Amino acid sequence: MSLLVVGLSHRSAPVSVLERAALSADAQAKLLQDTLAAEPAAEASVLSTCNRIELYADVDKFHAGVAELSTLLAQHSGVGLEELTPYLYVHYEDRAVHHLFSVACGLDSMVVGEGQILGQIKDGLARSQELHTAGRLLNDLFQQALRVGKRAHSETGIDRAGQSLVTFGLEQLAAGGPVDVWAKDKCALVIGAGSMSSLAAATLARAGVAEIVVANRTLERAERLAQILSEPGGTGVAARAVPMDAVGDELTRADVVVSCTGATGLVLSEAEILRATEGRTGGLALLDLAMPRDIDGAAHRIGGVRFVDIESLAEASADAPMAADVDQVRGIVSDEVAAFGAAQRAATITPTVVALRTMAADVVTGEIARLDGRLPELDEKQRAEITQTVRRVVDKLLHAPTVRVKQLAAEPGGAGYADALRTLFDLDPEAVAAVSRADLNELNEPVAKNRGRAS
Repeated sequence: MSLLVVGLSHRSAPVSVLERAALSADAQAKLLQDTLAAEPAAEASVLSTCNRIELYADVDKFHAGVAELSTLLAQHSGVGLEELTPYLYVHYEDRAVHHLFSVACGLDSMVVGEGQILGQIKDGLARSQELHTAGRLLNDLFQQALRVGKRAHSETGIDRAGQSLVTFGLEQLAAGGPVDVWAKDKCALVIGAGSMSSLAAATLARAGVAEIVVANRTLERAERLAQILSEPGGTGVAARAVPMDAVGDELTRADVVVSCTGATGLVLSEAEILRATEGRTGGLALLDLAMPRDIDGAAHRIGGVRFVDIESLAEASADAPMAADVDQVRGIVSDEVAAFGAAQRAATITPTVVALRTMAADVVTGEIARLDGRLPELDEKQRAEITQTVRRVVDKLLHAPTVRVKQLAAEPGGAGYADALRTLFDLDPEAVAAVSRADLNELNEPVAKNRGRAS
């Protein structure tokens, strides 16, 4: 395994840099394709969220891989390499696995313990599967990360260590008071209809707002979200959808606005916010969860406006208390990293073991055929008994060494056992490679069937 991750997050870079480096869906696809075309990389996946951009790859050279991945991130993010480099972090092999598992558990999130990251990891996996840039290593890695994250949330109280970014943001708007008291009977405007906006709308509905207006560039998506919210089986809140060009009018009626779109420019300008506050008796609460930002930062200076964005959330969460459950989750991550590494090391010898058993089976078949030529008078029962006896002898001779070599290969430094086995039995390298290719084809079958489900 030669897993490499190069990335930047709210822990390594200021929000202004993260905002400029944000990747659109098209840019992420192009980044994956270009990474795979680069010589050091055999597989690639991107994890892109509102506060992190990470490029994962299976590389054959560490230093060349770091240089290539860093350059590609700079090219596709639009931030110059010299400016971006000081904010990049690099993790390799087991440290890269440890990093992703920690991210999946919410340990590396802006708000510790938030569960939104699991959906984003699932999206990253689905994207690389769709583009065929993830092979066995990254498929195994991301799927295991999802399982580790779910285990952390089910076996510990990590959820109590923090909340989702939406909940934390609303708590900041409520200025420390109960969100349900603050939100009661308010009119909410939600801009965007993606996963984060949908979570915000559902959270506001549960908090007791009187009405939710959903605005989105694709009106059909806004209508679908509004319908889900207003259905008896949903939250039951009064909800309706409007096109994006109606946001200015709706802003004058709204008490609270949550915006999280994929727009590259501002969705709400200072002038629009000023117009919406003219003659207003109550205050206006704005929550910007987008990266790059949706709402003009000048909103901080407008009277009667309470404005919370990613940057202020980062500052507020820096002082948040850490729950004792965090230590338990760290233990889970350490155990899972060790298990993943052992499984990956053991998997490297499997094609060699399969090739050895195939060669042994071919030898048995050849010897039985030779026996048929020398003793044609053998009846079917005698022939079957001899065949079964020879196969049992071969299986017993191979059983102990193949089981033991798998155990040894799973230990640190066990990669050389596959080479030793191939040398001792003079196995054809192409036969081993053929097993590996067959395994990869089997891997891609369920990927193709499940493509598009992860969201």
